[in-house]
Amino acid sequence: MISDILHVTQDEASIKEALMQAEAVAAYRGLEKKAALELRLLTEEMMGLVQALTGQREADFWIESEGLKFQLHLKADAIVNTEMRKRLLSVSSNGKNASAKGFMAKIRDLFERSMEPADADEEATLASGAYYNYSHEFGDIGFTNAYVWSLNRYRESIQTNPKPKETWDELEKSVVAKIADEVVMGIKKNTIEMVIYKKF
Repeated sequence: MISDILHVTQDEASIKEALMQAEAVAAYRGLEKKAALELRLLTEEMMGLVQALTGQREADFWIESEGLKFQLHLKADAIVNTEMRKRLLSVSSNGKNASAKGFMAKIRDLFERSMEPADADEEATLASGAYYNYSHEFGDIGFTNAYVWSLNRYRESIQTNPKPKETWDELEKSVVAKIADEVVMGIKKNTIEMVIYKKF
């Protein structure tokens, strides 16, 4: 089942509508109270990301579900410039960004810096990023021929290439990192899409 596709903005009414949709999907699937709350919390975190974006940003939000498997989607047009993509890759390569404190702040930063049109140097530029990879690995979940960032890959990279304790603390404190089974962000042509996966 695919829910209604909502065009969300940073205003409160838009955010409230998304939360109501999460509750409706939970009810439709007959989720128990704890699971329904977790689905709503994941939606809140995603909407918090939208509210934290700079400028007047807009995106499409929807939830896909099959049995007790859920996908929360947030998709936006690419509108920023190539220089910002280069800065994104600089951030993703060393895992540092002074302005992004906390796990979801870093996710928001990656999402926002990825909202730009593709260019002729896209493949060479993105290939230099530590977290972005061009592959067919995520094709089965909708990211064929896309550059992707994965929460689970990020966790693995921390284990194999230890980063400061602060990085682990950010993951431990994050609602999304604790609840979600996976978070994937994909850049494909003129769109950036974030998907949160959760199975109850």
